[in-house]
Amino acid sequence: MLKSLLKLLGDPAPEPLTAPDAELALAALLVRLARADDDYDEAEKQRIEHVLAHRRGLGHAEAERLRVEAEAVEAEAPDTVRFTRALKDKIAYEDRIGVIEALWEVALADQARDASEDALIRLAANLLGINDRDSALARQRVIDQTA
Repeated sequence: MLKSLLKLLGDPAPEPLTAPDAELALAALLVRLARADDDYDEAEKQRIEHVLAHRRGLGHAEAERLRVEAEAVEAEAPDTVRFTRALKDKIAYEDRIGVIEALWEVALADQARDASEDALIRLAANLLGINDRDSALARQRVIDQTA
């Protein structure tokens, strides 16, 4: 799956993703966000695993394996545009809002907002076709859940 996703992300006109590849692309996007501030810590890794487990009904070991695989994909992927295009083509608008919520969960895992993380989420929302209002509401839902 890792090689097929990397091939798709490197292709200028990729085929639509399978559901497992879409989840791996989401996981890699979450890793990219967590690494955006150059402080990829244990809290962010655990939050990524929590988000993945919750979205897919995975156990801890499966979520950890997916995160580790996503780290390899993120390190090899050319740019954020490919992740978001792959996800936008595969999932419905409501599910894309869920992607923004997942990104905010990871960004806020360390209890601090970082300008580079904010910028990546704004970029991802735009590329996913999420309007500013829905993106702001997604952020507020995550803040309310963690308060």
